[in-house]
Amino acid sequence: MSQPEVYVSITGLQVRRVWHIPAFWTHAIRAMVQARGAPGNISAQARRIDGVHHTLTVWTDRKAMLGYLRTGPHRDAIRLFPRIATGKVLGFCTQEVPDWADVPALWAAHGREV
Repeated sequence: MSQPEVYVSITGLQVRRVWHIPAFWTHAIRAMVQARGAPGNISAQARRIDGVHHTLTVWTDRKAMLGYLRTGPHRDAIRLFPRIATGKVLGFCTQEVPDWADVPALWAAHGREV
């Protein structure tokens, strides 16, 4: 029997300037707390790899992820983001969630600049 399909979202962000770090972390922590409690969220994790702040979230479907994306602390973070950070995002449906070891390569090869 195959695994059910889930929606995976991978982000990788880099803070523009050192003085943006406090604002970045304030918004990142709030958005992660929101993600972990959001309807349809299966998993929400974050790691810093090679200077890039990555998130790996898993959702029941794309609609659930978009519901999170457009509300609350995450919406606020998106509004601030262009002034304090650069990065890429990647989202896809899959039956197998990628391992953290694969996240940087997937992000670099398939991420969309935001």
